[in-house]
Amino acid sequence: MKQGILTINAGSSSIKFALFPLAHPLSPEAEVSGQIDGIGTSATKMLAKDKAGQKIADQGIAGEQVSHDQAFDALLKWFQATQSDWQIVAAGHRVVHGGDLYSQPTIVDAQVLEHLTGFIPLAPLHEPHNVAGIRALQALLPTVPQVACFDTAFHRSQPDVAQAFGLPRALTAEGIKRYGFHGLSYEFIARALPQHSHRANGRVVVAHLGNGASMAAMVNRKCVATTLGFSTIDGLLMGTRCGNLDPGVILHLMETKNLSVKDMTRMLYKESGLLGVSGISQDMRTLLASDKPEAQEAVDLFCYRIARELGSLAAAAGGLDALVFTGGIGEHAAEVRRRVCLQSEWLGIRLDPEANARHDIAISAGNSSVDVLVIPTNEEWMMAHHAQTLLVL
Repeated sequence: MKQGILTINAGSSSIKFALFPLAHPLSPEAEVSGQIDGIGTSATKMLAKDKAGQKIADQGIAGEQVSHDQAFDALLKWFQATQSDWQIVAAGHRVVHGGDLYSQPTIVDAQVLEHLTGFIPLAPLHEPHNVAGIRALQALLPTVPQVACFDTAFHRSQPDVAQAFGLPRALTAEGIKRYGFHGLSYEFIARALPQHSHRANGRVVVAHLGNGASMAAMVNRKCVATTLGFSTIDGLLMGTRCGNLDPGVILHLMETKNLSVKDMTRMLYKESGLLGVSGISQDMRTLLASDKPEAQEAVDLFCYRIARELGSLAAAAGGLDALVFTGGIGEHAAEVRRRVCLQSEWLGIRLDPEANARHDIAISAGNSSVDVLVIPTNEEWMMAHHAQTLLVL
């Protein structure tokens, strides 16, 4: 029987999964990958494909309000029915928040699970589902070891000054600080970078641009600053999240519009960003294809914020040797890359238009003093690698 490592990324309404064959070295391609969408509704659906990209599952999951437990149960029953020659020997979970306790992937035991549950107030929209995924898998596969891989861990190398807020000191002791997220993506890019640039150990800024978006500055492939802070709504404009916002705006709206914390949470996380600014869509492809001025304004603001943060992160790193684009928008939206690089020419960036249009890995011109790269991220592989390494499989 073939052995594999299952990776799980459990969100509020979806579960992304992948199965990697146990091998040395671990293959960058998953044997099976897919997603369950619509959890919590009666329209829950599972899609899966094999490593050749062929669809091998496209089916609904019965139920009025399908829970995460039911979704996991359906996923594992599907595995048993269609992938019966595979044995799951470990599971790696994306966990958004590791607090101050965890700066490395960790094997989940009762104490770790208790800690993760305690972090829920730090990431109330993400952590509960990460914990629910671990608990569900524990119940269904009790003998399979599980590894928690933290999105905050990569950023623990930031200096204290980069993590601090200008708030009363006592609040820092309660965990109110800049944590940073998307760490699994940044960690993968840090590992892959030496294959593509001789400046990998220099001053590098990585732009992880997708529905969730952030940037991080690295020196010697260690994080020194990042745009996301205490929560996942800081920094850049995102699909539906506001990004950097004067806290006075929140106070003003709560007072003058009589908005509750729940109202503000919905606005900042679900109704803002590209969707809110454009009033059209959170999808960058839709906005770039639109001739409406509101769509143009949303794209302009998205690119402006990236270029502005690039300058800030270059300052934190002491200069700029390489810029890396990754994530769905970063990897596929040549126009966004073009605009950002054009606005950042003062840093020595020069773009090769043809290479950028082709989505090449190296897209900087010959006279650029900064390497500009497009590197696809692979958070799922990163989780599987951590599970294999930690469990010595």
